[in-house]
Amino acid sequence: MRVMPLGQTYRGRRAATIANDDLRVTVLEEGGHIAEILDARTGINPLWTPSWRSVEPSAYDRAAHPEFGSGADAKLLAGITGHNLCLDIFGGPSSEEAAAGMTAHGDGSIAPYEIEERERGLTMCARLPLAQIRVERRLELRGRGVCIHEQIENLCAFDRPIGWTEHVTLGPPFLEKGVTRFRASATRSKVFESEFGADDYLEAGAVFDWPHAPRTSGAVADLRRYADAPRSSAYTAHLMDPARETAFFVAFSAASRLAFGYVWKTSDFPWMGIWEENCSRTASPWNAATLTRGMEFGVSPFPESRREMVARHSMFETPTFRWLPANGRIAVEYWAVTRTADQIPESLEWPS
Repeated sequence: MRVMPLGQTYRGRRAATIANDDLRVTVLEEGGHIAEILDARTGINPLWTPSWRSVEPSAYDRAAHPEFGSGADAKLLAGITGHNLCLDIFGGPSSEEAAAGMTAHGDGSIAPYEIEERERGLTMCARLPLAQIRVERRLELRGRGVCIHEQIENLCAFDRPIGWTEHVTLGPPFLEKGVTRFRASATRSKVFESEFGADDYLEAGAVFDWPHAPRTSGAVADLRRYADAPRSSAYTAHLMDPARETAFFVAFSAASRLAFGYVWKTSDFPWMGIWEENCSRTASPWNAATLTRGMEFGVSPFPESRREMVARHSMFETPTFRWLPANGRIAVEYWAVTRTADQIPESLEWPS
């Protein structure tokens, strides 16, 4: 395993990299994003790299960077890439939170992280000043997998409801319209309950069983293959199979014979959201030129405000948020895995 010297850059951003003969993993100092998990055999990074110029969150200024808009997501969009951590909300802030400086998906995606080299990888630590949470993330390379250990610590003396989602987003060249295939341990599912985008094609609020989502036309969309429409937008929420100890998703690119996915404990993250952006968002910085699929696993099914998350309380008899005890800690572990394959694996198992 090789640890590159700290102080590296990735697309103009301060970064750190670890590598072995199979994978190269790069993380960003600001925002803590996992920017790439590059497969050495194919040279492909399945994670999404936005088409726009990336900006360090600390350098973002609304007047100087009008291309990112004026919403609560502007600072996040300026620096987002790959796999970002949504903490302690998954979705937008309330008007009061936004006025206090809270950004979309919380400050886990914009905070500076201290990165230290370890014998088998990296440790990343951040103190989230708005959420009052301390985050520690350890990454270790093990063959063609990345073991990721996260711990969060409540710096407040009161119990609190939190959102916590691993916002994994896939993009080209791995992601292809009408071609890339998916499998997941999903069960009961629901379409976003209101308009999600200009090119929605699924029936808002429809309840269904994975993978067959009702279309607005009355037909059915098979979510195991990426949409082939010129433009589309969608969000669906999925309860991961509670009968399984571990949950997973896996995506497959036939052109590169590469399968890529994540495995996690179902009890840690019982939900997965699928976000589809297929050249639908025309405003800057999207400019109708973005192709993504987010496979976002966490403690909440939908991106929504904290108040909405708490008011929802549960769906399909499963909680839609998690309690973080006063001065308490919660630790989770999950894996990102790559495989060479001639066809899509039907499942991913917890690596031994």
